[in-house]
Amino acid sequence: MRHGLPLHDGHHIRLIEGGQAYFDALVSALDQAHSHVQLETYIFDFHGAAVLVAQALERAAGRGVRVCVVVDGVGTPRLPPEWQTRFSRAGVAWRVYSPLGTLGLLIPSRWRRLHRKLCVIDGELAFCGGINILDDWYDPHHGTLAQPRLDFAVSARGVLVQHMQETMTQLWWRIQGVTQAKQQQFPEALKSFRAAGVHWPWKQAGGLSAPTLVRVKAGLLLRDNVLNRGQIERAYLKAIGAARHEIVIANAYFLPGRRVRQALIHAAQRGVRVRLLLQGRYEYFMQYHAARPVYGALLAAGIEIHEYVASFLHAKVAVMDPDHERPWATVGSSNLDPLSLLLAREANVVVADKAFAQQLHQRLVLAIEQQSQPVGVQTFTQSPWHLRWRDRVAFALMRLALFLTGNRY
Repeated sequence: MRHGLPLHDGHHIRLIEGGQAYFDALVSALDQAHSHVQLETYIFDFHGAAVLVAQALERAAGRGVRVCVVVDGVGTPRLPPEWQTRFSRAGVAWRVYSPLGTLGLLIPSRWRRLHRKLCVIDGELAFCGGINILDDWYDPHHGTLAQPRLDFAVSARGVLVQHMQETMTQLWWRIQGVTQAKQQQFPEALKSFRAAGVHWPWKQAGGLSAPTLVRVKAGLLLRDNVLNRGQIERAYLKAIGAARHEIVIANAYFLPGRRVRQALIHAAQRGVRVRLLLQGRYEYFMQYHAARPVYGALLAAGIEIHEYVASFLHAKVAVMDPDHERPWATVGSSNLDPLSLLLAREANVVVADKAFAQQLHQRLVLAIEQQSQPVGVQTFTQSPWHLRWRDRVAFALMRLALFLTGNRY
Protein backbone atom coordinates (compact mmCIF):
# COMPACT_ATOMS: atom_id res chain seq x y z
CA MET A 1 0.00 0.00 0.00
CA ARG A 2 1.32 3.43 -0.93
CA HIS A 3 0.00 6.69 0.55
CA GLY A 4 -3.20 4.86 1.54
CA LEU A 5 -4.03 3.57 -1.96
CA PRO A 6 -3.56 -0.13 -2.77
CA LEU A 7 -1.13 -0.24 -5.70
CA HIS A 8 -0.51 -3.41 -7.64
CA ASP A 9 2.59 -4.56 -9.49
CA GLY A 10 2.64 -5.74 -13.05
CA HIS A 11 1.06 -2.78 -14.86
CA HIS A 12 2.10 -1.48 -18.24
CA ILE A 13 1.52 2.29 -18.14
CA ARG A 14 2.24 4.71 -20.99
CA LEU A 15 1.98 8.50 -20.76
CA ILE A 16 0.07 10.16 -23.60
CA GLU A 17 0.22 13.91 -24.22
CA GLY A 18 -2.44 15.69 -26.23
CA GLY A 19 -5.61 14.73 -28.01
CA GLN A 20 -3.96 13.81 -31.30
CA ALA A 21 -1.68 11.20 -29.71
CA TYR A 22 -4.58 9.98 -27.56
CA PHE A 23 -6.91 9.62 -30.55
CA ASP A 24 -4.24 7.76 -32.52
CA ALA A 25 -3.78 5.25 -29.68
CA LEU A 26 -7.51 4.95 -29.04
CA VAL A 27 -8.44 4.45 -32.69
CA SER A 28 -5.71 1.83 -33.12
CA ALA A 29 -7.01 -0.09 -30.11
CA LEU A 30 -10.64 0.21 -31.20
CA ASP A 31 -9.76 -1.21 -34.60
CA GLN A 32 -8.27 -4.27 -32.87
CA ALA A 33 -11.20 -4.81 -30.48
CA HIS A 34 -12.87 -8.24 -30.68
CA SER A 35 -15.28 -8.43 -27.74
CA HIS A 36 -16.43 -5.20 -26.10
CA VAL A 37 -15.69 -1.50 -25.76
CA GLN A 38 -16.79 0.72 -22.87
CA LEU A 39 -16.18 4.46 -23.16
CA GLU A 40 -17.08 7.34 -20.84
CA THR A 41 -16.41 11.00 -21.54
CA TYR A 42 -17.68 14.38 -20.45
CA ILE A 43 -17.55 15.89 -23.95
CA PHE A 44 -17.99 13.93 -27.17
CA ASP A 45 -17.60 16.46 -29.95
CA PHE A 46 -17.82 15.76 -33.67
CA HIS A 47 -15.38 18.32 -35.09
CA GLY A 48 -11.97 17.63 -36.62
CA ALA A 49 -9.92 14.74 -35.27
CA ALA A 50 -12.61 13.72 -32.75
CA VAL A 51 -14.65 12.32 -35.66
CA LEU A 52 -11.95 9.66 -36.10
CA VAL A 53 -12.92 8.21 -32.71
CA ALA A 54 -16.61 8.20 -33.65
CA GLN A 55 -15.79 6.40 -36.90
CA ALA A 56 -13.69 3.80 -35.05
CA LEU A 57 -16.56 3.11 -32.62
CA GLU A 58 -18.89 2.75 -35.60
CA ARG A 59 -16.52 0.29 -37.29
CA ALA A 60 -16.14 -1.76 -34.11
CA ALA A 61 -19.89 -2.08 -33.58
CA GLY A 62 -20.37 -2.88 -37.25
CA ARG A 63 -18.17 -5.97 -36.99
CA GLY A 64 -20.04 -7.27 -33.93
CA VAL A 65 -18.12 -5.74 -31.02
CA ARG A 66 -20.38 -4.64 -28.16
CA VAL A 67 -19.86 -0.88 -27.90
CA CYS A 68 -21.26 1.06 -24.91
CA VAL A 69 -20.75 4.84 -24.70
CA VAL A 70 -21.74 7.10 -21.80
CA VAL A 71 -21.56 10.89 -22.01
CA ASP A 72 -22.50 13.65 -19.59
CA GLY A 73 -25.76 15.54 -20.04
CA VAL A 74 -24.04 18.93 -19.69
CA GLY A 75 -20.85 18.22 -21.62
CA THR A 76 -22.70 16.41 -24.42
CA PRO A 77 -26.43 17.18 -24.25
CA ARG A 78 -27.19 15.70 -27.70
CA LEU A 79 -25.69 13.94 -30.71
CA PRO A 80 -25.78 15.48 -34.16
CA PRO A 81 -28.68 13.87 -36.07
CA GLU A 82 -26.28 12.33 -38.59
CA TRP A 83 -24.38 10.52 -35.85
CA GLN A 84 -27.54 9.43 -34.08
CA THR A 85 -28.47 7.62 -37.30
CA ARG A 86 -24.99 6.23 -37.90
CA PHE A 87 -24.52 4.93 -34.36
CA SER A 88 -28.00 3.42 -34.31
CA ARG A 89 -27.42 1.68 -37.63
CA ALA A 90 -24.04 0.30 -36.52
CA GLY A 91 -25.32 -0.82 -33.11
CA VAL A 92 -23.42 1.61 -30.85
CA ALA A 93 -25.29 1.73 -27.51
CA TRP A 94 -25.39 5.31 -26.18
CA ARG A 95 -26.43 6.62 -22.75
CA VAL A 96 -26.54 10.16 -21.34
CA TYR A 97 -25.64 10.61 -17.67
CA SER A 98 -28.09 12.90 -15.83
CA PRO A 99 -29.84 14.77 -18.67
CA LEU A 100 -30.64 18.30 -17.56
CA GLY A 101 -34.37 18.39 -18.18
CA THR A 102 -36.52 21.53 -18.10
CA LEU A 103 -34.95 23.49 -15.24
CA GLY A 104 -31.39 22.46 -16.09
CA LEU A 105 -28.68 23.47 -13.64
CA LEU A 106 -31.10 25.52 -11.54
CA ILE A 107 -31.54 22.33 -9.51
CA PRO A 108 -28.41 21.86 -7.32
CA SER A 109 -28.61 18.06 -7.39
CA ARG A 110 -27.90 18.24 -11.13
CA TRP A 111 -24.49 19.77 -10.49
CA ARG A 112 -23.24 16.21 -9.87
CA ARG A 113 -21.75 15.44 -13.25
CA LEU A 114 -19.89 12.62 -15.02
CA HIS A 115 -16.47 14.17 -15.59
CA ARG A 116 -14.25 11.10 -15.91
CA LYS A 117 -12.68 10.06 -19.21
CA LEU A 118 -12.30 6.28 -19.38
CA CYS A 119 -12.16 3.57 -21.99
CA VAL A 120 -11.78 -0.19 -21.63
CA ILE A 121 -11.24 -2.43 -24.64
CA ASP A 122 -11.72 -6.21 -24.46
CA GLY A 123 -11.05 -6.12 -20.71
CA GLU A 124 -7.33 -5.91 -21.47
CA LEU A 125 -6.44 -2.32 -22.30
CA ALA A 126 -7.65 0.85 -20.59
CA PHE A 127 -7.30 4.58 -21.10
CA CYS A 128 -7.71 7.20 -18.39
CA GLY A 129 -6.97 10.92 -18.31
CA GLY A 130 -8.29 14.40 -18.76
CA ILE A 131 -8.74 14.36 -22.54
CA ASN A 132 -12.28 14.60 -23.87
CA ILE A 133 -13.27 13.36 -27.30
CA LEU A 134 -12.61 16.86 -28.54
CA ASP A 135 -10.13 18.09 -31.16
CA ASP A 136 -7.00 19.63 -29.61
CA TRP A 137 -7.23 22.65 -31.88
CA TYR A 138 -10.93 23.40 -31.36
CA ASP A 139 -12.97 24.71 -28.45
CA PRO A 140 -16.80 24.70 -28.49
CA HIS A 141 -16.87 28.20 -26.93
CA HIS A 142 -13.78 29.80 -28.49
CA GLY A 143 -13.57 28.18 -31.91
CA THR A 144 -10.25 27.36 -33.57
CA LEU A 145 -7.22 27.58 -31.25
CA ALA A 146 -3.81 28.96 -32.22
CA GLN A 147 -2.10 26.19 -30.23
CA PRO A 148 -3.40 22.81 -28.99
CA ARG A 149 -4.62 22.61 -25.40
CA LEU A 150 -2.28 20.94 -22.91
CA ASP A 151 -3.66 17.70 -21.54
CA PHE A 152 -2.60 14.16 -20.66
CA ALA A 153 -3.88 10.59 -20.49
CA VAL A 154 -2.41 7.15 -19.90
CA SER A 155 -2.90 3.76 -21.48
CA ALA A 156 -2.81 0.91 -19.01
CA ARG A 157 -2.73 -2.87 -18.76
CA GLY A 158 -2.98 -4.76 -15.49
CA VAL A 159 -5.26 -5.17 -12.50
CA LEU A 160 -6.64 -1.63 -12.65
CA VAL A 161 -8.27 -2.45 -16.01
CA GLN A 162 -10.66 -4.83 -14.24
CA HIS A 163 -11.36 -2.22 -11.56
CA MET A 164 -12.14 0.33 -14.25
CA GLN A 165 -14.36 -2.09 -16.16
CA GLU A 166 -16.38 -2.90 -13.05
CA THR A 167 -17.10 0.73 -12.19
CA MET A 168 -18.08 1.52 -15.78
CA THR A 169 -20.40 -1.50 -15.96
CA GLN A 170 -22.09 -0.52 -12.69
CA LEU A 171 -22.73 3.01 -13.97
CA TRP A 172 -24.11 1.71 -17.26
CA TRP A 173 -26.74 -0.43 -15.55
CA ARG A 174 -27.65 2.30 -13.06
CA ILE A 175 -28.27 4.78 -15.87
CA GLN A 176 -30.39 2.22 -17.64
CA GLY A 177 -32.34 1.50 -14.44
CA VAL A 178 -33.05 5.19 -13.83
CA THR A 179 -34.27 5.59 -17.42
CA GLN A 180 -36.56 2.58 -17.11
CA ALA A 181 -37.92 3.79 -13.77
CA LYS A 182 -38.79 7.20 -15.28
CA GLN A 183 -40.65 5.35 -18.02
CA GLN A 184 -42.49 3.38 -15.31
CA GLN A 185 -40.89 0.13 -16.45
CA PHE A 186 -40.38 -0.92 -12.86
CA PRO A 187 -39.64 -4.66 -13.26
CA GLU A 188 -37.02 -3.87 -15.92
CA ALA A 189 -35.57 -1.10 -13.76
CA LEU A 190 -35.23 -3.48 -10.81
CA LYS A 191 -33.33 -5.95 -13.00
CA SER A 192 -30.97 -3.19 -14.16
CA PHE A 193 -30.24 -2.01 -10.62
CA ARG A 194 -29.55 -5.60 -9.59
CA ALA A 195 -27.26 -6.00 -12.59
CA ALA A 196 -25.28 -2.97 -11.43
CA GLY A 197 -24.17 -4.96 -8.39
CA VAL A 198 -23.08 -8.03 -10.35
CA HIS A 199 -19.53 -8.70 -11.48
CA TRP A 200 -19.97 -9.33 -15.20
CA PRO A 201 -17.58 -11.97 -16.55
CA TRP A 202 -16.70 -10.24 -19.79
CA LYS A 203 -15.09 -12.55 -22.31
CA GLN A 204 -11.39 -11.83 -22.72
CA ALA A 205 -10.84 -11.48 -26.44
CA GLY A 206 -7.07 -11.72 -26.56
CA GLY A 207 -6.95 -9.76 -29.78
CA LEU A 208 -4.97 -6.71 -28.72
CA SER A 209 -1.25 -6.72 -29.32
CA ALA A 210 0.66 -6.17 -26.07
CA PRO A 211 3.86 -4.10 -26.25
CA THR A 212 6.88 -5.01 -24.16
CA LEU A 213 7.04 -2.39 -21.42
CA VAL A 214 8.50 -2.09 -17.96
CA ARG A 215 6.09 -3.34 -15.31
CA VAL A 216 5.18 -0.73 -12.69
CA LYS A 217 3.04 -0.27 -9.59
CA ALA A 218 -0.21 1.55 -10.28
CA GLY A 219 -3.79 1.91 -9.09
CA LEU A 220 -7.11 3.53 -9.97
CA LEU A 221 -8.55 6.39 -7.91
CA LEU A 222 -12.28 7.12 -8.12
CA ARG A 223 -14.52 9.86 -6.81
CA ASP A 224 -18.26 9.32 -6.69
CA ASN A 225 -21.15 10.16 -4.42
CA VAL A 226 -21.46 6.80 -2.64
CA LEU A 227 -18.37 4.83 -1.56
CA ASN A 228 -15.55 7.00 -2.90
CA ARG A 229 -16.47 10.51 -1.82
CA GLY A 230 -12.99 11.56 -0.71
CA GLN A 231 -10.58 9.06 -2.22
CA ILE A 232 -8.85 11.40 -4.69
CA GLU A 233 -8.46 14.26 -2.20
CA ARG A 234 -7.07 11.87 0.44
CA ALA A 235 -4.55 10.49 -2.03
CA TYR A 236 -3.34 14.00 -2.84
CA LEU A 237 -3.09 14.88 0.85
CA LYS A 238 -1.05 11.78 1.68
CA ALA A 239 1.23 12.20 -1.30
CA ILE A 240 1.85 15.89 -0.51
CA GLY A 241 2.53 14.99 3.11
CA ALA A 242 5.04 12.32 2.07
CA ALA A 243 6.92 14.54 -0.42
CA ARG A 244 10.42 15.51 0.69
CA HIS A 245 11.98 17.22 -2.30
CA GLU A 246 9.64 18.46 -5.03
CA ILE A 247 5.97 18.81 -5.94
CA VAL A 248 4.72 19.86 -9.38
CA ILE A 249 0.97 20.10 -9.93
CA ALA A 250 -0.73 21.10 -13.18
CA ASN A 251 -4.42 21.80 -12.78
CA ALA A 252 -6.81 23.54 -15.12
CA TYR A 253 -9.33 24.61 -12.46
CA PHE A 254 -7.53 25.09 -9.18
CA LEU A 255 -9.43 25.98 -6.04
CA PRO A 256 -8.26 23.54 -3.38
CA GLY A 257 -9.99 23.31 -0.03
CA ARG A 258 -8.40 24.31 3.23
CA ARG A 259 -6.79 20.91 3.87
CA VAL A 260 -5.03 20.74 0.51
CA ARG A 261 -3.92 24.38 0.75
CA GLN A 262 -2.47 23.78 4.19
CA ALA A 263 -0.73 20.61 3.04
CA LEU A 264 0.96 22.51 0.21
CA ILE A 265 1.95 25.35 2.55
CA HIS A 266 3.38 22.90 5.11
CA ALA A 267 5.34 21.15 2.36
CA ALA A 268 6.88 24.45 1.27
CA GLN A 269 7.68 25.33 4.88
CA ARG A 270 9.62 22.09 5.38
CA GLY A 271 11.76 22.82 2.33
CA VAL A 272 9.91 21.07 -0.49
CA ARG A 273 9.95 22.99 -3.76
CA VAL A 274 6.30 23.39 -4.76
CA ARG A 275 5.40 24.53 -8.27
CA LEU A 276 1.86 25.00 -9.57
CA LEU A 277 1.03 25.21 -13.27
CA LEU A 278 -2.41 26.81 -13.56
CA GLN A 279 -4.72 28.26 -16.17
CA GLY A 280 -3.43 31.54 -17.58
CA ARG A 281 -6.01 32.12 -20.30
CA TYR A 282 -9.52 33.25 -19.53
CA GLU A 283 -11.95 30.40 -20.21
CA TYR A 284 -14.84 30.51 -17.72
CA PHE A 285 -15.61 33.35 -15.30
CA MET A 286 -16.18 31.19 -12.23
CA GLN A 287 -13.23 28.83 -12.61
CA TYR A 288 -10.76 31.55 -13.62
CA HIS A 289 -11.57 34.21 -11.05
CA ALA A 290 -12.59 32.05 -8.07
CA ALA A 291 -9.13 30.46 -7.98
CA ARG A 292 -7.17 33.67 -7.63
CA PRO A 293 -8.09 34.65 -4.04
CA VAL A 294 -6.10 31.62 -2.77
CA TYR A 295 -2.94 32.76 -4.57
CA GLY A 296 -1.90 35.18 -1.83
CA ALA A 297 -1.40 32.65 0.97
CA LEU A 298 0.34 30.20 -1.36
CA LEU A 299 2.76 32.81 -2.72
CA ALA A 300 3.48 34.06 0.79
CA ALA A 301 4.53 30.53 1.78
CA GLY A 302 7.07 30.39 -1.04
CA ILE A 303 4.99 28.29 -3.45
CA GLU A 304 5.72 29.08 -7.09
CA ILE A 305 2.70 29.76 -9.30
CA HIS A 306 2.99 29.76 -13.09
CA GLU A 307 0.11 30.49 -15.44
CA TYR A 308 0.06 28.59 -18.73
CA VAL A 309 -0.47 31.02 -21.61
CA ALA A 310 0.44 29.08 -24.77
CA SER A 311 -3.13 27.78 -25.08
CA PHE A 312 -5.81 26.44 -22.77
CA LEU A 313 -4.54 24.24 -19.94
CA HIS A 314 -6.79 21.24 -19.40
CA ALA A 315 -4.36 18.93 -17.57
CA LYS A 316 -5.11 17.40 -14.17
CA VAL A 317 -1.77 15.83 -13.27
CA ALA A 318 0.81 15.87 -10.49
CA VAL A 319 4.28 14.48 -9.86
CA MET A 320 6.24 14.32 -6.60
CA ASP A 321 9.87 13.42 -5.88
CA PRO A 322 10.49 12.04 -9.39
CA ASP A 323 14.27 11.69 -8.90
CA HIS A 324 14.14 10.03 -5.49
CA GLU A 325 13.25 6.71 -3.93
CA ARG A 326 9.52 7.37 -3.49
CA PRO A 327 8.25 8.83 -6.78
CA TRP A 328 4.51 9.46 -7.13
CA ALA A 329 2.53 10.64 -10.13
CA THR A 330 -1.11 10.89 -11.08
CA VAL A 331 -2.93 11.51 -14.36
CA GLY A 332 -6.68 11.80 -14.59
CA SER A 333 -9.83 13.89 -14.84
CA SER A 334 -9.99 15.44 -11.37
CA ASN A 335 -9.26 19.10 -10.84
CA LEU A 336 -8.39 20.35 -7.38
CA ASP A 337 -11.58 22.32 -7.04
CA PRO A 338 -14.93 21.72 -5.31
CA LEU A 339 -16.74 20.66 -8.48
CA SER A 340 -14.32 17.75 -8.94
CA LEU A 341 -13.63 16.89 -5.31
CA LEU A 342 -17.20 17.19 -3.98
CA LEU A 343 -19.68 16.77 -6.83
CA ALA A 344 -18.39 15.05 -9.99
CA ARG A 345 -17.58 11.47 -10.85
CA GLU A 346 -13.83 11.48 -11.48
CA ALA A 347 -11.07 8.97 -12.20
CA ASN A 348 -7.28 9.22 -11.85
CA VAL A 349 -4.51 6.68 -12.30
CA VAL A 350 -1.70 6.76 -9.73
CA VAL A 351 1.74 5.49 -10.77
CA ALA A 352 4.67 4.77 -8.44
CA ASP A 353 7.51 4.52 -10.94
CA LYS A 354 10.61 6.69 -11.34
CA ALA A 355 10.79 6.61 -15.15
CA PHE A 356 7.13 7.52 -15.54
CA ALA A 357 7.36 10.29 -12.94
CA GLN A 358 10.49 11.70 -14.57
CA GLN A 359 8.83 11.73 -17.99
CA LEU A 360 5.79 13.63 -16.70
CA HIS A 361 7.99 15.95 -14.65
CA GLN A 362 10.14 16.80 -17.68
CA ARG A 363 7.10 17.80 -19.73
CA LEU A 364 5.61 19.94 -16.95
CA VAL A 365 8.90 21.72 -16.31
CA LEU A 366 9.17 22.47 -20.02
CA ALA A 367 5.67 23.99 -19.96
CA ILE A 368 6.55 26.04 -16.87
CA GLU A 369 9.80 27.37 -18.29
CA GLN A 370 8.80 27.96 -21.91
CA GLN A 371 5.02 28.32 -22.13
CA SER A 372 4.01 30.05 -18.90
CA GLN A 373 4.32 33.29 -16.98
CA PRO A 374 5.31 33.38 -13.29
CA VAL A 375 2.95 35.06 -10.84
CA GLY A 376 4.94 37.25 -8.46
CA VAL A 377 3.78 38.40 -5.04
CA GLN A 378 4.04 42.06 -6.00
CA THR A 379 2.30 41.58 -9.34
CA PHE A 380 -0.53 39.71 -7.68
CA THR A 381 -1.06 42.17 -4.82
CA GLN A 382 -0.99 45.17 -7.18
CA SER A 383 -3.45 43.82 -9.75
CA PRO A 384 -6.17 46.28 -10.84
CA TRP A 385 -9.10 46.77 -8.48
CA HIS A 386 -11.68 45.58 -11.02
CA LEU A 387 -9.87 42.24 -11.36
CA ARG A 388 -9.69 41.81 -7.60
CA TRP A 389 -13.41 42.62 -7.41
CA ARG A 390 -14.21 39.93 -9.99
CA ASP A 391 -12.06 37.47 -8.06
CA ARG A 392 -13.98 38.13 -4.83
CA VAL A 393 -17.37 37.90 -6.56
CA ALA A 394 -16.48 34.58 -8.20
CA PHE A 395 -15.11 33.21 -4.93
CA ALA A 396 -18.28 34.24 -3.10
CA LEU A 397 -20.48 32.65 -5.76
CA MET A 398 -18.52 29.42 -5.50
CA ARG A 399 -19.00 29.37 -1.74
CA LEU A 400 -22.72 30.06 -2.19
CA ALA A 401 -22.99 27.19 -4.68
CA LEU A 402 -21.35 24.83 -2.20
CA PHE A 403 -23.72 25.99 0.53
CA LEU A 404 -26.70 25.20 -1.72
CA THR A 405 -25.41 21.65 -2.27
CA GLY A 406 -24.95 21.15 1.47
CA ASN A 407 -21.18 20.71 1.20
CA ARG A 408 -18.37 22.21 3.27
CA TYR A 409 -14.98 22.65 1.66
